[in-house]
Amino acid sequence: MTTLKTAPFDAAEYLDSEEAIAEYLSAALEEDDPALFLSALADVVKARGMTKMAKDAGVGRESLYKALAPGAKPRYDTVLKLARAAGVKLTVEPISRCNAT
Repeated sequence: MTTLKTAPFDAAEYLDSEEAIAEYLSAALEEDDPALFLSALADVVKARGMTKMAKDAGVGRESLYKALAPGAKPRYDTVLKLARAAGVKLTVEPISRCNAT
């Protein structure tokens, strides 16, 4: 019997454009799970490069690692800076009545 080896999935490999990043982060936001969103944001940072993202966002690299560590609770302004550095913005839209619970 032959065993098939598979590589772990790494979303960062597919986040190669602002459009892909926007779709990925939007999907994570729809889940109402802050930890999932922060994990997705960490994938974006990994895709763009930790050092480059830290520089573009105006935060220290070590601070960025801490902000994106599992269980971390980064400041809102840090999240916004990272989104801008990734070339996307967070927006708000009304919840339609048919989707409200």
